[in-house]
Amino acid sequence: MRIVVTGGLGFIGSHLVRWILQHQPQVDIINVDALTYAGNLENLADIADNPRYQWQRISITDRPGLEAVFRDQGPIDAVMHLAAESHVDRSIQSGVPFVETNVLGTQILLEVARNAGVSRFLQVSTDEVYGSLGGTGSFVEHTPLSPNSPYSASKAGSDLLARAAFETYGQDVVITRCSNNYGPYQFPEKLIPLFITNGLDGKSLPLYGDGLNVRDWLYVEDHVRALWMVLNQGKAGEVYNIGGNNERSNREVAQTLVSLMHLPETAIVPVPDRLGHDRRYAIDSSKIQETLGWRPETPWEQGLALTVQWYRSRRAWWESIKNGTYKDYYRDQYGTL
Repeated sequence: MRIVVTGGLGFIGSHLVRWILQHQPQVDIINVDALTYAGNLENLADIADNPRYQWQRISITDRPGLEAVFRDQGPIDAVMHLAAESHVDRSIQSGVPFVETNVLGTQILLEVARNAGVSRFLQVSTDEVYGSLGGTGSFVEHTPLSPNSPYSASKAGSDLLARAAFETYGQDVVITRCSNNYGPYQFPEKLIPLFITNGLDGKSLPLYGDGLNVRDWLYVEDHVRALWMVLNQGKAGEVYNIGGNNERSNREVAQTLVSLMHLPETAIVPVPDRLGHDRRYAIDSSKIQETLGWRPETPWEQGLALTVQWYRSRRAWWESIKNGTYKDYYRDQYGTL
């Protein structure tokens, strides 16, 4: 079996690539990743020489480049599409790159995969497309899409294009929407690794607003298991929510981390809230649990402790990102990021 994974040098993508190579010996992977700011070759340095793995530095907006991959590396059995601009704060500064990558790129990839006769296309999305919840209730698969940031709007657009490919052409597309992931290799501008790395450096943990925004946290290894299960067992045209059943306010996350890292409570410092900050997300993942048998397996305290330990032991990885030296290296080696 030969699979194209897009965005495999990113956080979730690198975990997915590594998990497949470890658990599915019959699968070869072609990683299509443009190596933008959040991609990092170090994320997959341990498997770079695996004969079942190759990296192609191609943007998903590059139709000729994609067509060459599907033509020269074929036949391709499936696409697992994770490549995306994904940071909300960056999308508030400018939404154009998000539309270009997440909307246009997804449409191009869908067309190229369809023309190449790919058997299945997995569109990996986010619970943020549903918008914001009040104090009760959970997102289900038929919750109307109501995105509130340029990022989530662009992901909603890519989901709708994937759905349209199924409805219009009968393309075998399946969509997943996950809650907030955490774990090793996450880019340190995201909340949990930002808090951890700041704490390790003796800096404050910047907490947006009143800190009561709630997210459902999912350990990344549990997520990639679900993605593989949906790829192989999910029903074409369906959406599957993937959640951790683990709602925590941002303040609770910060308080748990200062406790794990033996920091004073005063390390948590309120900062002005960001624009369009959704109040609460919560995922109802009963569909995937009941129909495919998936369950989140990593308890919050265990997953968070593993994550803290990883960042503690991999200081060189995140320091090079936060001080910018990794950008200089990749610019010299591969051109502009």
